[in-house]
Order: sequence, then C-alpha cells, then structure tokens
Amino acid sequence: MRWRRQGRRVGIALLFVVVGTGLWEFQGRQHQDDYTWMGVPTWDGFHPTTFHRVLRNDGFLVGWSDVRVNPLWVSYQLEAVPDDTRIGSRPNFQSDWRTLWPISTTSYSGSGYDRGHMAPNYAIAAVHGRNAQVDTFLMSNMTPQRPNLNRQLWQRLEESVMDHFAPRFDRLQVITGPVFPERFMDNVFNRVGFVEVPEAFYKIIVVPDSEAPLALAFIMPQDVSGNESLADYLVTIDEIEARTGLNFFPDLTPEVEAILEGELRTQGWALEEVAQRPGRFQ
Repeated sequence: MRWRRQGRRVGIALLFVVVGTGLWEFQGRQHQDDYTWMGVPTWDGFHPTTFHRVLRNDGFLVGWSDVRVNPLWVSYQLEAVPDDTRIGSRPNFQSDWRTLWPISTTSYSGSGYDRGHMAPNYAIAAVHGRNAQVDTFLMSNMTPQRPNLNRQLWQRLEESVMDHFAPRFDRLQVITGPVFPERFMDNVFNRVGFVEVPEAFYKIIVVPDSEAPLALAFIMPQDVSGNESLADYLVTIDEIEARTGLNFFPDLTPEVEAILEGELRTQGWALEEVAQRPGRFQ
C-alpha cells in the first residue's frame, strides 16, 4: 500500500513536469517576439542538465532547469529610458509555484550567497513596468551569487547595460544565466538547499539587426574581488555555448552566426568608457 502511494506521487510529479513543459513551451513561443530575438535558446542534443522548460513572466522569459534548480537562461529586451525615470519601491522576494522543487525566500539564509537576480530589478521595471518588476523577485529568477560579484562587478555590468549601452542603440536583446562545471557529478552536491551553485555567470548583449547585429558577451566567475575591469571578462558567444551546452539565437543564418557568435568585436560599444567605472555600491 505504501509503495502504491509513493508510486502515485511520483506519477503525479512526472505528469506535472510533462504537462507543464508543454504549456510553458507554448507560452514561450507566444511571447518569443516580445522577449527574444532570433529564437528562444535551445540545447544541442538532449541532456538532463540542459533540458529546461520556459517560464513566462511580465517582461522576460526564464529557461528553468528542474535538475539544476536554476534558470539556465533569462531573456529580455531593453530600450533607453529618460534619465529621471523612477521605479516603484523594492518588492518582496516570492516563491514561484511553477518550480518543481520548493525554493523559499529564505533558502539562501546563512549560505554566504546572495539571491542574485538574472533579470535585473531596475532595468526591467524601467522598461516593462511595475508588474514586471515584481516578477523579477520570484525565486525562479534568482541564483546563488557571491556578494563581491552580485553587489559589485555584476552590478556594474547591469548598470552599464542600462545607463550606457541602451542609450547608444534603439533596442537591446539580453540573455543571461549561470555557468556550471563541465562534469555534473563534480558539482552535484554543491547546493544551497535544492539550488545548485554555479561557478560563473554569463551575459550576452545584442543590438538586434537582421543583417549586421552587434554583440558583447561576458563570463564572470564567482571569485572576483569586484573592482576588476569589465573588459577582462569579454568572451565570444561560442565560448558561452560551449560551456553551457545551449544554442543561442538558433534562427540566425550560418553566415551571420559565424561573425556574431565566433568573433570578439567591441567596435561601436565604447566599452572603455565604463569598463572601470565604479558601481553605485562601491
């Protein structure tokens, strides 16, 4: 009798994942044009560590992994806003009923890690409004980040995206997320509660143009001091794909993809103007 009850619970959990995956995949496709450019990120070959389902929020999409209990990617679009733009008060963190494993707002307490936003509070609020800002405080948008990274180097990058890059271009496509060790078993028990701890984080910033897009990409490790130059962490999109197993912008033509993802080009971004600018919390 006990085994029958346990089997029923497992069956219900599997049904939740299967049905939920189909539903959220449909939602992701419905909002692809609003929150992504050249396709929702996919994975190269099925593997449990790259399999994910798409969670739709106001202003951004999340590629959620029930294995790593992390957002593998978060996709959103930004545009320039007036300098005097104000946003609402900081919302409270919230659990997300859509995650298979329970992640409470206090799950990170005493761990030494911050609740690191992937879709950033200010940028999402300024561009997409209050409801979107509230959604950035869902625990499905969080991943464990060391304080020096979250509050300094990562914050400086987020600030540069909104205050420097967005005003230079009409629109930006941003995809961001965690990077894990290559071998899953090497990190499987490195967790904050249910949540696996990443070794680094990536951010891809694209000026979307079907013929001549521009891109900057970064990978920042957990063990930074916080005052490093942003330029020290420039990488190609190909390198991020190699380290995450994800395929970004799958609808690009091979010719454009080879240039956008395979070459490291900073022309046009004026990165040198902000690469060593101190953040607001330093």
